Amino acid sequence: MRRRADIRQWPGMRSEYSWLPAGGDGTRTEPHQVGVSFSAHRGAVFESAGRVSSADIAGGSVIVTGAEPLTWLRAPEATEALEIYPEVDRWAVESATVVRDGTLLAIASVLKRVHAAGTDLSDIAASTLAHRLADHLSRRYGGERHDDRRPLGALDQLSVDRVAEYVDANLSGPLTLDQLAAVAMLSPYHFARSFRRTTGLAPHQFVTSRRVDRATRLLVGSPASVVDIAAAVGMPNTSHFRRVFRRHTGLLPGQLRRSTGRARSDLTRSRSPLPSSGHVHHPVSLPHR
Repeated sequence: MRRRADIRQWPGMRSEYSWLPAGGDGTRTEPHQVGVSFSAHRGAVFESAGRVSSADIAGGSVIVTGAEPLTWLRAPEATEALEIYPEVDRWAVESATVVRDGTLLAIASVLKRVHAAGTDLSDIAASTLAHRLADHLSRRYGGERHDDRRPLGALDQLSVDRVAEYVDANLSGPLTLDQLAAVAMLSPYHFARSFRRTTGLAPHQFVTSRRVDRATRLLVGSPASVVDIAAAVGMPNTSHFRRVFRRHTGLLPGQLRRSTGRARSDLTRSRSPLPSSGHVHHPVSLPHR
């Protein structure tokens, strides 16, 4: 596949959404950015500041770069990623490579949907996201951590991360507001308000975005039927799944899958087993809409 990218300039930040071919081959992540890999990788290899490292990357992992760029030497699977470049006077943020961060994942999910579906954000919505991003980066990745100074009514970061991990671990079944509130040890009412204030997404919006991300990886990386994939991400009503998927990506599941070049016989294989991890195994080339 060829690299495909969409770049948007917003008040207070720039975002770049990309599908990258498998292999890596010197793809560079620039300094002073926040990146989210919505794809999973086994044995990715990267270099920064003269140091070569390798890691397994789960879908939804976050990479924050400081003053040094990061070069991808090996990315075994195709990559769906979003990079955000905040407009700040001084970047006083420590680098963090392949970490889990529920707040950054939620912010990136808002922007990814805009890019993928070809929609837009109002200036006020985009600038609100930019301020939320800058505040979170300062509190979590600044030289001096001060999570106790989070905005009034916001969740602490440990609670957000616990909820995000719980959602990812339980995507195949029902997820209720009461379940997520219990993870955060709050009443459903206070949890819903605090989660949205912290991440910019209502709990049900975050859950849906994670279901769509998991479905995307399975559509690209497994020969299982659309019906089976819909059930595997907790959306057993296939018609509803297709509508939601299109709203989030601008494509029907079959359109995304056909772009991988798989033979139709692979696509319709009966009751094909689903990979438990959701790892991607094949490159994808997005069709033009």
